[in-house]
Amino acid sequence: MTTEQTAWFAQTFDSLVENVGQALLGKEESIRLALTCMLAEGHLLLEDAPGTGKTSLAKALAATVQGTHSRIQFTPDLLPSDVTGVTIYDQTTRQFEFHRGPVFASVVLADEINRASPKTQSALLEVMEESRVTVDNVAHPVGRPFMVIATQNPIEQAGTYRLPEAQLDRFLIKTSLGYPDRASTVQILAGSAERDRTANLLPRITTQAVGEMAALAASTHVEESVLDYVVRLTEATREDASTIIGASVRGSLALVRCAKVWAASDGRNYVLPDDIKLLAEPVLAHRLILDTDAEFSGVRSREVIARILAETEPPASRQ
Repeated sequence: MTTEQTAWFAQTFDSLVENVGQALLGKEESIRLALTCMLAEGHLLLEDAPGTGKTSLAKALAATVQGTHSRIQFTPDLLPSDVTGVTIYDQTTRQFEFHRGPVFASVVLADEINRASPKTQSALLEVMEESRVTVDNVAHPVGRPFMVIATQNPIEQAGTYRLPEAQLDRFLIKTSLGYPDRASTVQILAGSAERDRTANLLPRITTQAVGEMAALAASTHVEESVLDYVVRLTEATREDASTIIGASVRGSLALVRCAKVWAASDGRNYVLPDDIKLLAEPVLAHRLILDTDAEFSGVRSREVIARILAETEPPASRQ
């Protein structure tokens, strides 16, 4: 990226954060992570309690980029065709017609994804990885931008189906919104007459501009020593005594993709080791499978990542 392109990217990114922040008060860091995920052309997993603004985040993102939004409530009786769509025979034309499912949207909110059966969960695998749905051997692209925001309730686990590791690995970032601070909560209560804060949001950019920003971010320079730092971090997750399986190469790629967007949003056309440190937990923690003894001892994935970051020396100079 040129200096002018970098300045435009950072200014536009801040504008998007500010626009989404009108609907989601006091959550700037979470909004920046969500936008980083979108511009890195990935998907977001939110594990949080009810009423923290997960639906508002999805609707605000779609409105900000002039895209479409859909919400799928995952339940045990939900079928894969309810997500992707179905082919129906039209007696008038005597042809089969494909009726698109709710997954055909710019931002798809998969609410409480762990309540659906593994068969229905797997219906998202192809569309998340390849941005297309194949029905009756016919591929149907979902368009760009395309982002799945899946939510999980960490409290009620009865009757839920744990996401398989292969699907967890396809989420670029996992984070939580949490409750707003006191000042933001007071502001929310003061505007309680407005039931939907996303209804009045105006788009800041078009969906085509989102693709242009994603292409610009992908051109951000990453020094070889920083790439080596990423490799050493992911290798350390596989060798750690608390893990059975560490981060895969897909995890390393995800960390680099996110770091490029994060650096560009900060007005730089190069990635720093600090970008890697900041994004390591939301990008890598959900990809780790902990040892049973470690889990019983109360060890958490984020603690493993924090320890590895403390023990792994970042690069101090270019190679």
